[in-house]
Amino acid sequence: MSDASPDLDQLAHAIKAWGAELGFADVRITDIDLAHTEAGLQAWLDAGHHGEMDYMASHGMKRARPAELVPGTVRVISARMDYLPRATADDWRARERLRQQDPQAAVVSVYARGRDYHKVLRNRLQALAEKVKAAIGAYGYRVFTDSAPVMELPLAQKAGLGWRGKHTLLLSREAGSTFFIGEILVDLALPVDEPTGAHCGQCAACIGACPTGAILGPGRLDARRCISYLTIELKGSIPEEFRPLIGNRIYGCDDCQLVCPWNKFAQRGMLPDFDERNGLGAASLVELFSWEEEEFNRRMEGSPIRRIGHERWLRNLAVGLGNAAAERPGDPAIVATLQARAAHPSALVREHVAWALARHGVVLQLDALHA
Repeated sequence: MSDASPDLDQLAHAIKAWGAELGFADVRITDIDLAHTEAGLQAWLDAGHHGEMDYMASHGMKRARPAELVPGTVRVISARMDYLPRATADDWRARERLRQQDPQAAVVSVYARGRDYHKVLRNRLQALAEKVKAAIGAYGYRVFTDSAPVMELPLAQKAGLGWRGKHTLLLSREAGSTFFIGEILVDLALPVDEPTGAHCGQCAACIGACPTGAILGPGRLDARRCISYLTIELKGSIPEEFRPLIGNRIYGCDDCQLVCPWNKFAQRGMLPDFDERNGLGAASLVELFSWEEEEFNRRMEGSPIRRIGHERWLRNLAVGLGNAAAERPGDPAIVATLQARAAHPSALVREHVAWALARHGVVLQLDALHA
């Protein structure tokens, strides 16, 4: 495959084999026609369901037109990489639900307990793209992993990696939804794969499981209500109406995945990158709230969590500590932990700490504390 006109069928087969060697669980290919998604995207934006995620609207319909993003693109190589830590127990979903019921536990979404997936997938996709170059010579391509205005899920669905569940996540019959996806936009007219059908049937467990009612109906998500949005994307104050509903979830939320029947097929990742770091699968709210900014930055080096910064980390933890009052009202250790941050330099942190202390029956005067 080194001449100027490679055998594209043979190349597509090789790409999938190379992808497996690089740790991808599945690699598929699709064309770039996403015209069928544009009306739905515009309606979602018009409804304001993207919240403060201005980047969702800033590129207009370019998000649904890969060739406008990368001129010359005619195909997309879409890849799936499973992320459950290699040591994950078979009953992991039940264990996660038990942690949610422990008022002292700090619940971090499973995907965020290891290395930042952006870096891992981008590096692996780049390696895959370079294998193609080594085989056929120079060609046009660009690698993406949740890093540009690309409609990754519709492309992955069209490529046959899975179908969109009612919670809007991609689902696979072989792997549930516990995987990351990334893609390579290429100027090679590779043969395309067929999409798969949907297999949710009458099940709507994910809709009923959402603590904040963010899933408005099958395939309809109001991100402004989603705990992942509130704890990760939202930069300012978490609306008080949602704080009690967040419980002890301090970064992301897995509730819709935990109840999904297809996740009995969830696969453990092949790479050590997604193995748990810093004890995030067993940490307590009090323990994590005690981290000063230097410790947070050091421990979260290479983690997706670092991008929210120490201030929002404390904001989220304060909400969790406040919600612990439902089971442990006035707990001395929790109250003392919160009071230690009551005069924090950040108004955002002070506000959420004061709210949390009030839940434990301790009322503070914020202005007096920061006078």
